[in-house]
Amino acid sequence: MTEVVTSQKDAVMTTPTGEHHVIRSGTSEAHITEVGATLRALTLDGVDVLDGFAAHERATDGRGQVLAPWPNRIAEGRYQYGGHDIQCPLTEPARSNAIHGLVRWLDWELVDRQPDAVTLSCAVRPQPGYEWQLRLQVTYQLGDDGLTVRLNAVNTGDDRAPFGAGFHPYLKISGRPVDDLVLRLPATQYLADIETATEVTQVEGTPFDFRAPRLVGSQVLDTAYTGLVPDERGRATVVLSDPAGGHEVQLWVSEAYPHLMVYTGDHVHRSERRRASVAVEPMTCPPQAFRSGIDVVELEPEESWTGDWGLAAT
Repeated sequence: MTEVVTSQKDAVMTTPTGEHHVIRSGTSEAHITEVGATLRALTLDGVDVLDGFAAHERATDGRGQVLAPWPNRIAEGRYQYGGHDIQCPLTEPARSNAIHGLVRWLDWELVDRQPDAVTLSCAVRPQPGYEWQLRLQVTYQLGDDGLTVRLNAVNTGDDRAPFGAGFHPYLKISGRPVDDLVLRLPATQYLADIETATEVTQVEGTPFDFRAPRLVGSQVLDTAYTGLVPDERGRATVVLSDPAGGHEVQLWVSEAYPHLMVYTGDHVHRSERRRASVAVEPMTCPPQAFRSGIDVVELEPEESWTGDWGLAAT
């Protein structure tokens, strides 16, 4: 960590992820970084629910990052839209994919900070991989019902723009490996192959059916789900719990996020963190959406989109 003295009265501590914004409500606390508007750490009612990263580290394996203007993968980094033939940088070279968009490593500007909430914004400019202009704004808000995350996107350009978004939190129950946890996932369909994303399969009768709570066990998940079943509030809620009667973590999505990626962390960079947490990723569209066109949000000039998701714990 390097100290940069800007004046005799002012000193700024720099980190790999820039300034850290800390918000609190009661015994809940969230840490959000300037780089990527990333949710670095989260405790809810005193319970640590996020497998994030330390203040002196950068995010790895997508931990807590905002994924835009597309989530997940684009095979070979190639797609066509609005008369443009696009080639993205391959940010997942081992699989020849462009992955998780373009804003994960950008500095996000502070818009507003309150004791229990922070709002950050970021401009997406035309560049290799994306030929349109967006203004993104994300708000993290703590309250009695946990953490609510609201993302807003506005087309600030002159042409219709394709858009997709996601988030990448890793959920954990401290001291419990993934194999020993119970997962409930209200999804009726999954993609058999995320690299092609062409075959939507019913979960019924498959190892990927977690509509009724059951142990994760040895099941490997790197799986895109859809056909989410909402509750009376219009939310679909994923529940990760300790069958021994310990804590429970819930991730909910509004109808703006009809897709979820669920990953049991079998190939994360640090071996000691493999299968230590479950990434549950809200997504507006499935993998390969910029190639298939499935559920891509199309924003006219000055048109906006807003979506909510959140985390709670008991």
